[in-house]
Amino acid sequence: MGERPDYLEPYERAARRHGAGFGSLLWASPQTQALRFEAMRRLVDLTGKRLLDVGCGRADLLDYLLARKVRVASYTGIEGVATLAEAARAKGHPQCEIIEADFIAQPQQLAAARADVILFSGSLNTMDSSGFYSTLSRAYDAARETLVFNFLCSSRLAGADYLVWHPADEVMAFARTLSDRVRKLEDYLPGDCTVAMGKAAEG
Repeated sequence: MGERPDYLEPYERAARRHGAGFGSLLWASPQTQALRFEAMRRLVDLTGKRLLDVGCGRADLLDYLLARKVRVASYTGIEGVATLAEAARAKGHPQCEIIEADFIAQPQQLAAARADVILFSGSLNTMDSSGFYSTLSRAYDAARETLVFNFLCSSRLAGADYLVWHPADEVMAFARTLSDRVRKLEDYLPGDCTVAMGKAAEG
């Protein structure tokens, strides 16, 4: 496959060490992962929606939603690390498709899913500003209704050298150039921010 991109290499390195275990996701703990998922759920009603989880890891977001009886129309996950993509498929969830792809190198995968809601949870945390903002722009274009994402908004949680943080005010200013329906949450975990960018309803 050749040399892996910088933004994927930390995940590949972790997968070599941890296999499909939680450590491969680069989250501090299942608790902080769940706080981020809950922030997304607070911002956007996902019930009955077609979801695209970009950088889905083991499809833990779908596990989280099912455990809380949030029924979605369908779930598609994109994952660039083969070990994690296989772990997600192995769960055998109905109405679930896992695509092994690099969403930066293959941005067409974002639109191909025809998702109502596109979500990024943690999968932007190893990207520089150029990749971060270009990915958000493409994902917003591809989403039918809403883009929702979390990101590191201070150095507090970005201690590892592969993690990148972005000032929340700059991210919000960028989001408002694309959408007039932008909301955020920062009350769940110091140093992390979740943003939802909605589109006007058709008709």
